[in-house]
Amino acid sequence: MIRKAHLRRPGLIAVALAALAVSCSAAPKPDAAAGGPAMTAATAAAPDGRDTLPGDVTPSAAPTSDLYAPTSGEKVRDAFATLQATLNDSCASDCAYLLARVNKELQELNSAMKNDPKGPGHFPEPLQKMAELNKTLAGDSSYENLSKHQAMLIGTRDFINTWMQGHPDDYR
Repeated sequence: MIRKAHLRRPGLIAVALAALAVSCSAAPKPDAAAGGPAMTAATAAAPDGRDTLPGDVTPSAAPTSDLYAPTSGEKVRDAFATLQATLNDSCASDCAYLLARVNKELQELNSAMKNDPKGPGHFPEPLQKMAELNKTLAGDSSYENLSKHQAMLIGTRDFINTWMQGHPDDYR
Protein backbone atom coordinates (compact mmCIF):
# COMPACT_ATOMS: atom_id res chain seq x y z
CA MET A 1 0.00 0.00 0.00
CA ILE A 2 2.74 2.44 0.83
CA ARG A 3 4.32 1.94 -2.58
CA LYS A 4 1.08 2.70 -4.47
CA ALA A 5 0.52 5.96 -2.57
CA HIS A 6 4.15 6.88 -3.15
CA LEU A 7 3.71 6.38 -6.91
CA ARG A 8 0.44 8.32 -7.09
CA ARG A 9 1.76 11.44 -5.41
CA PRO A 10 4.01 12.59 -8.32
CA GLY A 11 1.19 11.88 -10.77
CA LEU A 12 -1.30 13.94 -8.76
CA ILE A 13 1.17 16.79 -8.46
CA ALA A 14 1.78 16.74 -12.21
CA VAL A 15 -1.97 16.81 -12.94
CA ALA A 16 -2.52 19.68 -10.50
CA LEU A 17 0.33 21.70 -12.01
CA ALA A 18 -0.95 21.06 -15.53
CA ALA A 19 -4.43 22.24 -14.54
CA LEU A 20 -3.00 25.41 -13.00
CA ALA A 21 -0.88 26.09 -16.05
CA VAL A 22 -3.87 25.77 -18.36
CA SER A 23 -6.12 27.97 -16.22
CA CYS A 24 -3.46 30.66 -15.82
CA SER A 25 -2.54 30.82 -19.49
CA ALA A 26 -6.07 30.85 -20.90
CA ALA A 27 -6.98 34.33 -22.09
CA PRO A 28 -10.54 35.48 -21.47
CA LYS A 29 -12.61 35.79 -24.63
CA PRO A 30 -14.39 39.04 -25.44
CA ASP A 31 -18.13 39.14 -25.02
CA ALA A 32 -19.34 37.88 -28.38
CA ALA A 33 -22.98 38.74 -27.61
CA ALA A 34 -22.13 42.44 -27.39
CA GLY A 35 -20.83 42.39 -30.94
CA GLY A 36 -17.43 43.79 -30.05
CA PRO A 37 -14.92 44.17 -27.29
CA ALA A 38 -16.01 43.49 -23.77
CA MET A 39 -17.63 46.50 -22.13
CA THR A 40 -16.42 47.36 -18.66
CA ALA A 41 -17.55 50.05 -16.27
CA ALA A 42 -14.50 52.10 -17.23
CA THR A 43 -15.15 51.87 -20.97
CA ALA A 44 -18.85 52.51 -20.50
CA ALA A 45 -18.05 55.68 -18.58
CA ALA A 46 -15.64 56.83 -21.29
CA PRO A 47 -17.32 55.94 -24.60
CA ASP A 48 -14.95 58.12 -26.64
CA GLY A 49 -12.03 55.88 -25.68
CA ARG A 50 -10.35 58.33 -23.32
CA ASP A 51 -9.74 57.33 -19.75
CA THR A 52 -11.40 59.59 -17.24
CA LEU A 53 -10.62 59.94 -13.60
CA PRO A 54 -12.97 61.13 -10.86
CA GLY A 55 -11.07 64.44 -10.56
CA ASP A 56 -11.18 65.22 -14.29
CA VAL A 57 -13.33 68.23 -15.06
CA THR A 58 -12.59 68.66 -18.74
CA PRO A 59 -11.26 66.20 -21.27
CA SER A 60 -7.60 66.51 -22.07
CA ALA A 61 -6.44 68.09 -25.29
CA ALA A 62 -6.08 65.95 -28.36
CA PRO A 63 -2.91 63.89 -28.27
CA THR A 64 0.03 65.42 -30.06
CA SER A 65 2.81 63.72 -31.93
CA ASP A 66 5.33 65.10 -29.42
CA LEU A 67 5.69 62.50 -26.67
CA TYR A 68 7.48 65.02 -24.48
CA ALA A 69 4.95 67.84 -24.73
CA PRO A 70 3.96 69.04 -21.27
CA THR A 71 0.51 68.25 -19.97
CA SER A 72 -1.62 70.67 -18.01
CA GLY A 73 -3.55 70.66 -14.77
CA GLU A 74 -0.84 69.00 -12.71
CA LYS A 75 -0.25 69.93 -9.07
CA VAL A 76 3.15 71.28 -8.03
CA ARG A 77 3.88 68.28 -5.81
CA ASP A 78 3.12 65.83 -8.63
CA ALA A 79 5.15 67.76 -11.20
CA PHE A 80 8.03 68.03 -8.74
CA ALA A 81 7.91 64.30 -8.02
CA THR A 82 8.25 63.45 -11.71
CA LEU A 83 11.11 65.95 -12.03
CA GLN A 84 12.85 64.31 -9.07
CA ALA A 85 12.60 60.97 -10.85
CA THR A 86 15.21 62.27 -13.31
CA LEU A 87 17.81 63.14 -10.66
CA ASN A 88 19.75 59.87 -10.85
CA ASP A 89 19.60 59.62 -14.64
CA SER A 90 22.49 60.52 -16.90
CA CYS A 91 23.25 60.80 -20.58
CA ALA A 92 25.21 57.55 -20.49
CA SER A 93 22.46 55.38 -21.95
CA ASP A 94 20.04 57.61 -23.89
CA CYS A 95 20.89 61.28 -23.78
CA ALA A 96 18.17 62.39 -26.19
CA TYR A 97 15.50 60.77 -24.01
CA LEU A 98 16.90 62.21 -20.79
CA LEU A 99 17.20 65.78 -22.05
CA ALA A 100 13.71 65.71 -23.58
CA ARG A 101 12.26 64.27 -20.38
CA VAL A 102 14.00 66.80 -18.12
CA ASN A 103 12.75 69.60 -20.37
CA LYS A 104 9.20 68.19 -20.30
CA GLU A 105 9.22 67.79 -16.52
CA LEU A 106 10.55 71.33 -16.06
CA GLN A 107 7.87 72.74 -18.37
CA GLU A 108 5.15 70.87 -16.47
CA LEU A 109 6.47 72.12 -13.13
CA ASN A 110 6.64 75.65 -14.54
CA SER A 111 3.00 75.41 -15.61
CA ALA A 112 1.95 73.91 -12.27
CA MET A 113 3.69 76.70 -10.35
CA LYS A 114 2.03 79.38 -12.46
CA ASN A 115 -1.39 77.77 -11.95
CA ASP A 116 -0.97 77.00 -8.24
CA PRO A 117 -3.64 78.44 -5.91
CA LYS A 118 -0.86 80.19 -3.95
CA GLY A 119 -0.08 82.17 -7.08
CA PRO A 120 3.06 82.44 -9.19
CA GLY A 121 4.54 84.92 -6.68
CA HIS A 122 4.98 82.00 -4.31
CA PHE A 123 7.66 80.50 -6.58
CA PRO A 124 9.75 83.49 -7.69
CA GLU A 125 13.19 81.89 -8.02
CA PRO A 126 12.12 78.71 -9.85
CA LEU A 127 9.92 80.68 -12.24
CA GLN A 128 12.77 83.11 -12.93
CA LYS A 129 15.14 80.21 -13.69
CA MET A 130 12.54 78.67 -15.98
CA ALA A 131 12.05 82.00 -17.78
CA GLU A 132 15.82 82.20 -18.36
CA LEU A 133 15.90 78.61 -19.63
CA ASN A 134 12.92 79.14 -21.92
CA LYS A 135 14.46 82.33 -23.31
CA THR A 136 17.68 80.43 -24.05
CA LEU A 137 15.89 77.46 -25.62
CA ALA A 138 13.67 79.83 -27.64
CA GLY A 139 10.96 77.18 -28.03
CA ASP A 140 13.32 74.71 -29.72
CA SER A 141 13.10 71.36 -27.94
CA SER A 142 15.11 69.46 -30.53
CA TYR A 143 17.84 67.17 -29.28
CA GLU A 144 20.48 69.35 -30.91
CA ASN A 145 19.29 72.46 -29.05
CA LEU A 146 18.76 70.66 -25.73
CA SER A 147 22.22 69.11 -26.05
CA LYS A 148 23.74 72.52 -26.81
CA HIS A 149 22.16 73.89 -23.61
CA GLN A 150 22.48 70.70 -21.57
CA ALA A 151 24.39 72.36 -18.72
CA MET A 152 21.71 75.03 -18.31
CA LEU A 153 18.90 72.46 -18.56
CA ILE A 154 20.39 70.17 -15.92
CA GLY A 155 21.46 73.17 -13.82
CA THR A 156 17.89 74.49 -13.82
CA ARG A 157 16.59 71.09 -12.77
CA ASP A 158 19.12 70.88 -9.94
CA PHE A 159 18.47 74.47 -8.81
CA ILE A 160 14.72 73.89 -8.66
CA ASN A 161 15.23 70.60 -6.82
CA THR A 162 17.36 72.37 -4.19
CA TRP A 163 14.89 75.25 -3.91
CA MET A 164 11.93 72.91 -3.49
CA GLN A 165 13.79 70.88 -0.85
CA GLY A 166 13.96 74.12 1.14
CA HIS A 167 10.19 74.57 0.79
CA PRO A 168 8.73 71.18 1.79
CA ASP A 169 5.23 72.60 2.30
CA ASP A 170 5.04 73.10 -1.47
CA TYR A 171 5.46 69.47 -2.43
CA ARG A 172 3.99 67.40 0.40
